[in-house]
Amino acid sequence: MTLKTLPGESYPIGATVEKDGKHGVNFCIFSKEATFIELLLFAGQNDPQPSHTIPLDPKTNRTHYYWHIFVEGLKAGQIYAYRVHGPFDLSQGHRFNPEKVLLDPYAKAIVGSSIYNREAAKQPGDNCAQALRGVVVDTETYDWEGDWTQKPRLRQPYSKSVIYEMHVGGFTRHPNSGVAPEKKGTFAGLIEPEKIAYLKSLGITAVELLPIHYFDVEDVKPGLQNYWGYSTIGFFAPHSYYSSDQSPLGPVNEFRDMVKALHKEGIEVILDVVFNHTAEGDERGPTLNFRGIDNSTYYILEEDHSQYKNYAGCGNTFRGNHPIVGRFILDCLHYWVTEMHVDGFRFDLASILSRDSSGTPLEDLRGTTPDILWIIESDPVLAGTKLIAEAWDAAGLYDVGRFVELADWFAEWNGPFRDDVRCFVKGDDGMVPRLASRILGSPDIYHREDVDINRSINFVTCHDGFTLNDLVSYDEKHNEGNGEDNCDGDNHNNSWNCGVEGETNDSVINTLRLQQIKNFFTILFLSQGTPMILMGDEIKRTQRGNNNVYCQNNELSWFNWDGVESEYDLWCFLRRLIYFTQGLELFNQEERLEVAYNNPNHPHISWHGVKLGEPDWSDYSHCLAFSLRHPEKKEYLHVMLNAYWEPLEFELPWLGDDEHWYRVVDTSLPIDKTICELDVAVEVTTGNYTTNGRSCVVLMAKAKH
Repeated sequence: MTLKTLPGESYPIGATVEKDGKHGVNFCIFSKEATFIELLLFAGQNDPQPSHTIPLDPKTNRTHYYWHIFVEGLKAGQIYAYRVHGPFDLSQGHRFNPEKVLLDPYAKAIVGSSIYNREAAKQPGDNCAQALRGVVVDTETYDWEGDWTQKPRLRQPYSKSVIYEMHVGGFTRHPNSGVAPEKKGTFAGLIEPEKIAYLKSLGITAVELLPIHYFDVEDVKPGLQNYWGYSTIGFFAPHSYYSSDQSPLGPVNEFRDMVKALHKEGIEVILDVVFNHTAEGDERGPTLNFRGIDNSTYYILEEDHSQYKNYAGCGNTFRGNHPIVGRFILDCLHYWVTEMHVDGFRFDLASILSRDSSGTPLEDLRGTTPDILWIIESDPVLAGTKLIAEAWDAAGLYDVGRFVELADWFAEWNGPFRDDVRCFVKGDDGMVPRLASRILGSPDIYHREDVDINRSINFVTCHDGFTLNDLVSYDEKHNEGNGEDNCDGDNHNNSWNCGVEGETNDSVINTLRLQQIKNFFTILFLSQGTPMILMGDEIKRTQRGNNNVYCQNNELSWFNWDGVESEYDLWCFLRRLIYFTQGLELFNQEERLEVAYNNPNHPHISWHGVKLGEPDWSDYSHCLAFSLRHPEKKEYLHVMLNAYWEPLEFELPWLGDDEHWYRVVDTSLPIDKTICELDVAVEVTTGNYTTNGRSCVVLMAKAKH
């Protein structure tokens, strides 16, 4: 069959279905240095060869840096790819190779996972029969059922947010998940009614999904599988492995179904996006798309242009502050917001985006240089979305504080919160002053008085590192299963095994471990800022000491649903803690709490030690008490944190005759008695409270029962 073509248009970039007037698909791709491009059309998603190869004439199908063609009669679902011809000149950074079939960077769906071979994209020779292909998507045909039109966007403020970092596949992949076999580990599995109910009942307001963009599962050592997904191939396309519908357009619609269902239950969707490197790796890596389309544009190269700068620790660095790449990133974010209805983004290794197009760190994120971070923050389409930065990179650039200080919308993962809370709870010296700062919203990091304190995303654990159970069960990492001789993963975990390495039947040690878990949760939710918890920490999910399960797509990483029953009391403790703290105006503040003696009529905090008004900031101190008060809302808490290994007796603030202290939380008590509702809380009848070793106590003032 002969296809009729027209020159096409240079915008929009990607594959666009045209339905007004002429019917067909407009294809457009950027390449500044290419000399000739071929569009490949496939009849089936796994066909070894294209049914049609259409040459793009530089004279008629190129406008400036953009190659384009319109093919009449094509529809959504058409499968396509490219071959791009040009110089192979390492001195100029050019790596064109027409033997390699390339994905459109703007492809909104990707097929060919069953035939894909990463090695074939590395080795000499044609890889057409083993290459991934794009799919033409018509974004206008999906029924959102009023999401964002009849029903407004959620836009939950950070002050009322509880974030749950989770892995789409791992959440329901376990054999005991109760999800139908075809839906295990998929977008559809995540929104089974009982799974959404689980998240909602726990008090989760937003899920932060590990990468769901199409990634290379083969980008690991032989015999393993990339699990986390920080190896992106297609930034516009949902990962097809997470779809129960394996038709060409299935993953796109199933992702939308997931978002729509979560929105109906008031849960926001935040995507972890990896705009710092790609799956193509270093100069030994495969040619999948960017490398073969315009290598010197998309990547930051070494001075001789033959190798890649590696600020991400994964072989290459995406050149985010090049105008073309910056446009690509912005177009991608726009697509996921406007067409896929996501509510925010967590930017992996975001400090790389604060480097200029040569890799030099930018001094001013909002200065005269139009860097991509400022463009993202000031973009009207992205206004109102959550923008969260992991404010460091793998080459030592550490920007924690800068994204919040120099920008008006970015929030940050607060790495010092994780480190300092871990060190305090395990009993390190010199941590009390640092803990106080973390509880107060980290004013030593976030100096601006006009900044919403909730732009500090507080966490104790995340995907990268030990789970909370393993944090209290292992002194050392145990990553032998990753095939890297236990050399991968962080060596500085600030963990403590409570006396025995790994699993044990010792009831004393297990009781202490559970108590430490409760301590971590309590401090996390009593601190000013936005709390984030890791999937499965609420049921003591273990990775058996592996703190880097990026390549473990198995039960080591998956959510074990048996734990919901076996650790139900811990789950209930966390649920009650979330509802208790989120129900208080004290923990919904956007401005930093005043120190008590500065302005007693406003929400404020006062610091104590075992004696009132005498906090012990010395290096050998292991305890801290503080009072939180909201006069207008009549909320008054007194908190005692004892990381010492012996009991300590704390003085309590005096109350008037009409009020008494009631114990809401005591982490030294058995798990089913650790937290209670205020109306059944135990009254404290003396002016002191003995806080047991390694425990946290929360008292609340109220009128006597």
